[in-house]
Amino acid sequence: MDQRAILPETTAPQEGARTPAAAVLPVGSLEQHGPHLPLTTDTLIACALAREVADAHGLRALPPLAFGCSHEHAAWPGTVSISATTLHALVTDIADSLAGLPLLLVNGHGGNHVLANTVQQSRGRMALFPGPGEWEAARAAAGLTTTNDQDMHAGELETSVLLHARPDLVGPDHARADHRADERDHMGTLGLSAYTAGGVVGLPSRASAAKGRAVLEFLTGRAAGHLAALEQARGRDGQAR
Repeated sequence: MDQRAILPETTAPQEGARTPAAAVLPVGSLEQHGPHLPLTTDTLIACALAREVADAHGLRALPPLAFGCSHEHAAWPGTVSISATTLHALVTDIADSLAGLPLLLVNGHGGNHVLANTVQQSRGRMALFPGPGEWEAARAAAGLTTTNDQDMHAGELETSVLLHARPDLVGPDHARADHRADERDHMGTLGLSAYTAGGVVGLPSRASAAKGRAVLEFLTGRAAGHLAALEQARGRDGQAR
């Protein structure tokens, strides 16, 4: 994945000459991802998917938000969090500045729960992608052997996507980093460290670059439904006026 996948290089005149259906904003985090993946994993995954979606659907690509709500990872060095209130404000401010252009949020961190309410409150100006069901469907389509719940963090899916997009950042010890912790009922209260000493919940040993590529390809196609919903909401608002 080249730098263009993270920071767009268009000029103001270039953007002014385009008529995209929406802007796409990658939202990630800066948090531990076990011994084999970088702190920026969620942001890198969101950027890789956002770039694929932007290219495939002709959208305006925005730079990422690289901090998220990662408080459950605070026990590990390197993790930096922002509050849910701050994340909501940032996303809302960005949407407000787009002069009516709808905003597709590509979220790479499951802990950014506030984004669902932010989209809900936007009254059709934003969409949140991918949802849990879409991640689950992508796993099945790509031949992954784990579920969202089993493979929650730094596991088969995230390691696969980085093996495809940024193999240089995947540590060779991923094959020995598996950890199962299927019951995590009190993670919101206790943090993830109550369930894993190494920071992994999942099976990164099963990861492959081919799976990662297939996950991104599947999700890129599924983005069309969200864009159609944004267009429908836009048309509805226009009729109301």
